[in-house]
This record gives sequence, C-alpha cells and structure tokens, in this order.
Amino acid sequence: MAKTAKFDRQAVVDKATNLYWKKGFHATSMRNLQDEIDMRPGSIYSAFGSKEGLFKETLRNYTDMGLALLQRLVDECNNPIDVLKAFVKSQVIDTQTDAPNGVCMLAKTMSELTEENQELIDVTKAHLGEISQQFEELIKEAQIQGLIDTEKDPEALASHIQIQITGLRTFAKLNKDKALLHSKIDDIFCHHPFA
Repeated sequence: MAKTAKFDRQAVVDKATNLYWKKGFHATSMRNLQDEIDMRPGSIYSAFGSKEGLFKETLRNYTDMGLALLQRLVDECNNPIDVLKAFVKSQVIDTQTDAPNGVCMLAKTMSELTEENQELIDVTKAHLGEISQQFEELIKEAQIQGLIDTEKDPEALASHIQIQITGLRTFAKLNKDKALLHSKIDDIFCHHPFA
C-alpha cells in the first residue's frame, strides 16, 4: 500500500507562493523554505523533487489564482472592459499590501531569472501566455459588444495590458496615491490603443 503524504500539499504550495513572491526565486534559500512551510529539506525534495520543482508548482498556483480572479470578475462586472480594468487595479493597487494574485509574480520572475534558469523562464512565459489568452478572449467579447473597434488586434491589446501592468506596478512603488493610480488605470482603457 502506498504511503500517503502527511501534509496538505495545497497549504504548502500557498505558503511557498507567498515566500517566493516576497523574496524571489534566487533569494529564497532552502532554509527559508524549510522555515516557511515547516518541512525538512528531505521532505521537500521527496514531495517536489527540488527547489525548482516547488517553484514550478507555486508558479502554477499563482497563475491559477490569476485565472480564478479573472473568472470571478467576469461574474461580478458589467462588461469585459470593466473586467480588465478591475483586474489591472487588483494587480497594481491591491498587491501593494496584499499577497500575490495574478500577473505580478510572473513578471517579477521573468525579470529575475537568467539563461541558467531557462526551464523556469519557459514555464513562466507559458503561464503569462495563459493569462494573456484570457485577456484576448475578453477583448474579443468587448469587440462583439461594440466596446472596442473590431479593427484592433486582440493579441496586441492583450500584450499592451500586460506591459501596462508591469509599468504601473513600478510606478505604484514610487507613488502610493491610490486615486492617481485608479486614474492612470482608467486612462489605459480611454486612450489609444483602446479608444
């Protein structure tokens, strides 16, 4: 009979996700992981294969949180533009104080990793692609509803949103004025290339 794991895998991955989000991949040591998730290195290796294996699971977890947030916003908002706007606000404003929930850890990971971590870069790119695909679907829906010109390229607009999130997160570190941040995000959807 197979031995069952004596830990809550999702709880461990959630704790590791928060730790990696705060410290990044390279700055997170096995000792940090051991302290945060309350597992010995042997147990970490047994359960996840390596520090990288656990990191991959946190990236998947992080992406799933972002996709779940997008779905929740689809259910809560009036139209696809409002969904995108609310999502950007969650990534730029809410993550100043709250735990990660979508794109920022993926963007942070892309800027941190080097060629020696190519496999992790590829995984991260694929996850960013999943979120971008959801942006594209929302943009297409907005085009059907007449909210965005059908001549606009959904893929280009989705990329534009991801670029704006990354830039605005940097801006938000320099400027904590939430009203200004809300205004900057609203501007994304009122001006070129959306208008």
